[in-house]
Amino acid sequence: MAKKPYAFAQLEAVALEMRRNKDMVFFYEYETPVATSPSGEILDLIKEFGKVRTSGRGWAIDETWLVGAAVGVAAAGSPALVRLPSMTTLFAIEYIYNQAGKLRSMTGGQASMPFVLWQGGGGRTKGSAGQHTEVGQEAIYANLPGVKVVVPSNAYDAKGLLIASIRDPDPVVYFDYSEVKSGEQPDVPDEAYEVPIGKGVVRQQGKDLTLVAWAPATVDVKRALPEIAKAGIGVEYIDPRTLKPLDVDLLAASVRKTRRLLVVEHGHYTNSFGSHVIAEVVQAVPGVKVKKIAFPDVPGPGAQGMMGWLRPDAPKIVDAAIQMMRA
Repeated sequence: MAKKPYAFAQLEAVALEMRRNKDMVFFYEYETPVATSPSGEILDLIKEFGKVRTSGRGWAIDETWLVGAAVGVAAAGSPALVRLPSMTTLFAIEYIYNQAGKLRSMTGGQASMPFVLWQGGGGRTKGSAGQHTEVGQEAIYANLPGVKVVVPSNAYDAKGLLIASIRDPDPVVYFDYSEVKSGEQPDVPDEAYEVPIGKGVVRQQGKDLTLVAWAPATVDVKRALPEIAKAGIGVEYIDPRTLKPLDVDLLAASVRKTRRLLVVEHGHYTNSFGSHVIAEVVQAVPGVKVKKIAFPDVPGPGAQGMMGWLRPDAPKIVDAAIQMMRA
């Protein structure tokens, strides 16, 4: 176990799996797969695995080609991972919706689809206007049949979920939000390990209020928790980690105890994944109090002040928790 940068933990996962399976490929653009650990260890996936199994030092900027090639490799039975940057969030959706997500069903389970879309996510911070600040597209991918969706929020989960995604026989969309990569990270084992897809985690125990949030809203929740505690509220904080399949049993068990559910996310309010979380919980635990905080239905602004005003930040979370306890 050691402290490792988030990016190093992710590339370590890919390297371990490519060593494990000599047929696995990793395609990407924009970000070269090289990372250095605090001890000085350098991971250079191009140097280790060559241009046949990677994109080398740079293919053309063509997301359609990258995803199409990776899906084709996976359809032939070899694990394929493709990484796209945050400004290209929906380029892969056609291939996943009509091909990757449906292959196992259309073949009666005879064919697997070991395909992973490593999708960079935007951020609700100062940015180059709406095109580069959007968050929440995991809700769109979660709507597609035959597809799993994971959203890690720390380096340990990032490595474990990426390995689990690569080994899964179904297509997995792995959302990668850069905002969670800074700050203190948990220790990350050197060896390969899996964080199970479909299993959430209780980050903090509490008896008064169940708070559910996934990356990148986890950043704001961590800032809010000390202030909520000062108000005398015991929060049970759950990070789903996997949005599809969602760990409804874990959420319902917590809400049965607290009778209150607050969902915080950075996706847009209308039809956000938080709405699905609430729908699942109220079906399992009728009569509970629920509230959702999300980003308004507007494009992300470029101005930092406006973004801060719209962002579901720590003060808004604290206020919502206090109001729920008064209701």
